[in-house]
Amino acid sequence: MELKANPRSTREELLAGKMPAVAYNKEQNVSFTLDRKEFDKAFRVQGRTGIFDIVIEGGESFPALVKTVQMDARRRIPIHVDFTLVHYGEPLEVAVPVHLSGKAAGEIYGGLVDIVVHNLQVLAPGPRRIPQELLIDVTKLKIGDHVLAGQVKLPEGVKLVSDPELMVVSVLPPRMSEGEAAAEDQAAQVAGLVAAGELSEEAAEAILEGETSVEAAKEEAKEAAEGSEGTEA
Repeated sequence: MELKANPRSTREELLAGKMPAVAYNKEQNVSFTLDRKEFDKAFRVQGRTGIFDIVIEGGESFPALVKTVQMDARRRIPIHVDFTLVHYGEPLEVAVPVHLSGKAAGEIYGGLVDIVVHNLQVLAPGPRRIPQELLIDVTKLKIGDHVLAGQVKLPEGVKLVSDPELMVVSVLPPRMSEGEAAAEDQAAQVAGLVAAGELSEEAAEAILEGETSVEAAKEEAKEAAEGSEGTEA
């Protein structure tokens, strides 16, 4: 996608609607300005994996990838862009977004699909060979299943840079309701009191059945212990 630019010196004041930008690699550094609206519109289409052919008025033109975009925190508009200069035919490492297709089998039973990693680092054979996305079909994934980076299908010639054992997508068990979570916490608390000798197994069963509360059962156990001590005396 072509972006028209104007040359810029660091001391030059920006015209209305223009924004500063810089493109660089190890050998070269070029400063210029872009139309803010045109860049914003193009970036929404190309993202960080699409090539921009930057054409500077009265000067050079070159292909580049967006590296970083500085945004105005209040107005949420771009205010500065860093590009990486690239050369056609030369391999380059990029972060490619991960997208999912289909509905996981585990979702039928309440499972939750979790995208653990949203981008994977890959080495593309050239700027024109950078994949726009890495698509993962999740239809066969059951609860407890996952997809590792090494299992993601890559286009021909593209190599994975990220750790092959990196988990990318997983299907989690259904989330517990507030009531279920509270019941599980209570069960853990009661088990701890039984292990500490503060409650009998009968009292624990009564609590879990909802026949009494933890506080009432502990008080009852305390009174029983005090009565037992008095009888012995």
